[in-house]
Amino acid sequence: MGEKGRLNRVLLECSLSDKLCVVQEHQYEVIIVPALLVGGFLILLAIILWLFIRGQRSQRQHPGTRGTAAAPASRDLSQEVAGQGEKVLLPLKETSVESFLRAATPPLAKLQIPREQLSDVMEKIRSGSCGTLYHAMMTTRDNPTPKSVVLKVLAEPVGLQEAQDFIGRIQFYQYLGKHKNLVQLEGCCTERLPLYMVLEDVVPGDLLSFLWTCRKDVMTMDGLLYDLTEKQIYHIGKQVLLALEFLQDKNLFHGDVAARNILIQSDLTVKLCHLGLAYEVHTQGAISSARTSTIPLKWLAPERLLLKPASIRGDVWSFGILLYEMVTLGAPPYPEVPPTSILQYLQRGKIMKRPSSCTHAMYSIMKCCWHWSEDSRPLPAELCLRLEAASRSANDKAVLQVPELVVPELYADVAGIRAENLSYSYSVL
Repeated sequence: MGEKGRLNRVLLECSLSDKLCVVQEHQYEVIIVPALLVGGFLILLAIILWLFIRGQRSQRQHPGTRGTAAAPASRDLSQEVAGQGEKVLLPLKETSVESFLRAATPPLAKLQIPREQLSDVMEKIRSGSCGTLYHAMMTTRDNPTPKSVVLKVLAEPVGLQEAQDFIGRIQFYQYLGKHKNLVQLEGCCTERLPLYMVLEDVVPGDLLSFLWTCRKDVMTMDGLLYDLTEKQIYHIGKQVLLALEFLQDKNLFHGDVAARNILIQSDLTVKLCHLGLAYEVHTQGAISSARTSTIPLKWLAPERLLLKPASIRGDVWSFGILLYEMVTLGAPPYPEVPPTSILQYLQRGKIMKRPSSCTHAMYSIMKCCWHWSEDSRPLPAELCLRLEAASRSANDKAVLQVPELVVPELYADVAGIRAENLSYSYSVL
């Protein structure tokens, strides 16, 4: 009570105009309130810093919980093993080629070939945008006799994107599986640089070169009979259609069907190669306009020339051109039309005339491939039935003959193809 009375007396003695008295009255509030505000701010700042530091420690202790995703089989970084459905998690942000290869190689374990099984001596075939092709010899544990293979080599220096693309192409072969009319993958070496893709070697080589050799006055060469009959054309054509049907079943298409992209063996077994466009369809869903511009125009369907979406029916159009190539023993299509004028030629409703060496039955099949409307063209399976029916009555005795020899430079100019691409047409992925 005494303390309270003393405070009352002080207040009673203060006048309203006495500023010092008012300051004394509130001096505790002036000091305490700002102190509480500053203290609260410092505590809040300390909490924020503590949470941040704890988050950083957690990331360092568990680096795999961020930046990883299951790479789908239809993308370059896919590690889904074909036929097993096993998905492998790969870091989205690889910092080096070496770390990428460490992650990408295990799913390809069954395809790995010891490098010592490959010969050191390699014969260069040609350089490409995705690696260099070489002839080499390979031995296996089951068969010590060396056999010829083709190596696709990606040598140093290699960027991360190049390595990813190369591995993606190997995975694409793994996804496709085996088919007797597609070039087969023998294996790979991907645990370190240089990267190897090992493919079967098909002798004597590309179909276009074979057709040109059939023009020469040569009966046999290297054990291969260089004669071609109408019935044999149907036999080769059916094999190409089986390969296209196989791709169609996987929702793919080839995109560049032509004699230069087909390999032939001595027994007339053929294998479709140059699957790079099919790989692009697999990874991106379509062929880019940049890649379309590299395909010779005279083999493209009208919708491709108009830059519309491509499909298997575009391959059917190109198959009709392939029949023309075979029956003329490798003549360029539309010889009277410049490559840059081919679209205008087709827009006028024109197609190639029947070659003198072509039967009416075969020309009828060509024409059904060249319908302007792609929906009017048969699919590979239906087309294969037509070839089988025509083959039953085809001539198997008369050998096709074309007396003029081919000058590759002139052919390239008329066909709209770079001459250097004709020196060796073994082209894979």
